Amino acid sequence: MIDTFLRRPILWGFVLLLAVVTLLSSVTLVRETEQGIVVRFGKPDRILNRYRPQAPIGSPGAGLAFTIPFAETLVRIDKRVRDVDMERQQVLSTDQLRLEVDAFARYRIVDPLRMYVTARSEDRVSDALRPILGSELRNELGKRPFADLLSPERQGAMENIRRGLDRVASQYGVQIIDVRIKRADLPTGTPLDSAYDRMRTAREQEARSIRAEGGKQAQIIRAEADAEAARTYAASFGKDPAFYDFYRSMQAYQRTFVGDDGKAKPTTVILSPQNEFLRQFTQGGGR
Repeated sequence: MIDTFLRRPILWGFVLLLAVVTLLSSVTLVRETEQGIVVRFGKPDRILNRYRPQAPIGSPGAGLAFTIPFAETLVRIDKRVRDVDMERQQVLSTDQLRLEVDAFARYRIVDPLRMYVTARSEDRVSDALRPILGSELRNELGKRPFADLLSPERQGAMENIRRGLDRVASQYGVQIIDVRIKRADLPTGTPLDSAYDRMRTAREQEARSIRAEGGKQAQIIRAEADAEAARTYAASFGKDPAFYDFYRSMQAYQRTFVGDDGKAKPTTVILSPQNEFLRQFTQGGGR
């Protein structure tokens, strides 16, 4: 054996190199943050470090793996949560406001075999989810007024979009974790100006309604107060007619000689000393 090796060192060196290369090519490393599908002659054979719910990253499954050289290849699939950004969409709300919406979804590949069979790569999954996200978002936001996007009801809309997207994404072996809106703006130009005008008109109408309701309540309160005062006057007249007569005379003097601001106003009154209006001054209230 040694003699044969010595006679053909180049050949045996090539054989040894080929053996080392073959051995090294059969060993691969599966990282903790990824899953691996071993494909044998184009057909999936087994899954390495598969995602399991509730199992923390770093659990058994990652590490060195062995494949058959030249017959098997390892397809790496990310095990972490990934993002897919939706292209800016125009959505028409129920109050006829055209909105420009930016949104994104967060997802995880939970069935790598189904993902590989249907999409072959992670990039194709993102490309497939992007138009579906846009469609689900338009359908859901088209059922709601613009104000809902600024209120707690926005969370309910996002959850509906997530569920709808998750039903479609499951065919790609994907689980939708969350859907969020980054921005929801009115288009610039005429649509935005028209929206501002409608909002201003609505607020002005609301203000007029509030003022009218306040005026109505003020009239009711004033009428009730006048009725109560009339009852009080009538009761006092029955008990002490002289005092009632004096009180009404004082009210008449106040309206004549005192302004609304409580200050004396310049008033010229030409009356006979025996005029009934001056009785409280000339006779001290007596007849």
